[in-house]
Amino acid sequence: MAEPAKVKLTIFGEFREFIARGNVIDLAVGVIIGAAFNDIVKSLVDNLVMPPIGLLLSGVDFSQLKVVLKAADPAHKVAEVAIQYGLFINTVIKFLIVAWVVFLLVKGVNAVRRREAATPTEEKPAPPPQEQLLAEIRDLLKAQTGR
Repeated sequence: MAEPAKVKLTIFGEFREFIARGNVIDLAVGVIIGAAFNDIVKSLVDNLVMPPIGLLLSGVDFSQLKVVLKAADPAHKVAEVAIQYGLFINTVIKFLIVAWVVFLLVKGVNAVRRREAATPTEEKPAPPPQEQLLAEIRDLLKAQTGR
């Protein structure tokens, strides 16, 4: 049975190898950039997209749209209970923007891959004349023997 100290060293060594792999680092960078992108999309929707839409709909602020189930009671310090469907609409619009951007990224990557696949690979150089002559002789002998 392995000693506990050796097991710990092995586990930490494996963990260090796991973290040092490029895929884990790439994933971490992707998560960080994704979080920053989320903030940009939130700002885009809240500050640029929704105000003109609200203006077109008679000055409606989507983030304030809600169905109040129980009004707030400040005297008893009871908070309002409401279904905030306006915030849900904002979230759906944010999702659609993120989904559109991801679609465009995947489409771009696929286009690059198709272009790379379509580029012809280098053809093998023609064999020297001696090899061509030997190949012709081989083919003629095969044809004569019927094999």
